[in-house]
Amino acid sequence: MTTHKERIQACLSGEVPDRTPIALWRHFPVDDQNPESLAASTLHFQSTYDFDIVKVTPASSFAVKDWGVDDQWMGDAEGSRRYTKRVIHKPEDWEKLKPLDPASPHLAGQLYCLRLLKKNLPAETPIIQTIFNPLSQAKNLAGNETLLAHLQKHPEAVMKGLDAIAKTTTRFIEAARETGIDGIFYAVQHAQAEIMELNEYKTFALPYDQQALEETGDLWCNMIHLHGKGIFFSLLRLFNFQIVNWHDRETYPSLAEARTLFKGTLCGGLRQDTLVLGDQAKVCEEAADAIRQANGRHFILGTGCVVPITAAHGNYLAALESARGANAGKE
Repeated sequence: MTTHKERIQACLSGEVPDRTPIALWRHFPVDDQNPESLAASTLHFQSTYDFDIVKVTPASSFAVKDWGVDDQWMGDAEGSRRYTKRVIHKPEDWEKLKPLDPASPHLAGQLYCLRLLKKNLPAETPIIQTIFNPLSQAKNLAGNETLLAHLQKHPEAVMKGLDAIAKTTTRFIEAARETGIDGIFYAVQHAQAEIMELNEYKTFALPYDQQALEETGDLWCNMIHLHGKGIFFSLLRLFNFQIVNWHDRETYPSLAEARTLFKGTLCGGLRQDTLVLGDQAKVCEEAADAIRQANGRHFILGTGCVVPITAAHGNYLAALESARGANAGKE
């Protein structure tokens, strides 16, 4: 039988896999506050659905809690937590940020979660760890309004903070590699026109992205997630990711358009709302359309973001059936 790793590697190389690969992921609120329970929930989820990639989804705060922020689970449908304490208030606060060691409690906890997953998952199941890019982490430290205001009026101070965040991220990725992960899921939240201009992103985010990603070059299964609408898809030319994931059903480009813009592998095709509000027939219809748009090759069936925690079990099964019934080898 074809293993998950073999299927994904065939997909990435442009070969014809035995069927369309599929990867869906979700948050595990409450369970994500402890490395053992997050690992247990992730393992249970994977044992239930047997996806081709295990995307590890901690709360976004795992990356910044060691700087002193706090957050709370308040019932968000996507499973995200809300920040209740920020540590950046004044421009000079950015300059006080110091790079963190991966042995810091919350970063170390996530590394322990990865070791548990690596120990308990089959060796041929790819594991990718979520990494929030430095600008996204800065948003979580300050709040988006404060971050954007400081970028406009005090850019040099913010950039000193971004440098500390990027150094921390590089160190964490290096430590995560030692656990045996196959790649990272790099979440970018500000590369969209309604938040900033493309040139602003290139000035305030791209150098720190490139710095943070220094330790990813020899990982074989890296996925970038461009969050939101009006995304700067052209940024992909400046990165070296094997897979791109975005809200393809809600914003440019569509899967068919993206096929002409990106030589790597596309991941998407299913709306979050379809998995929550649609029935199994709608899931299958959307999946079949996505596979046609992508022309079968260099494609992983997924959603544009996390699957909401209210998604129906039957809709997961419908997505799996759509992938497993679809031979990817279309010309």
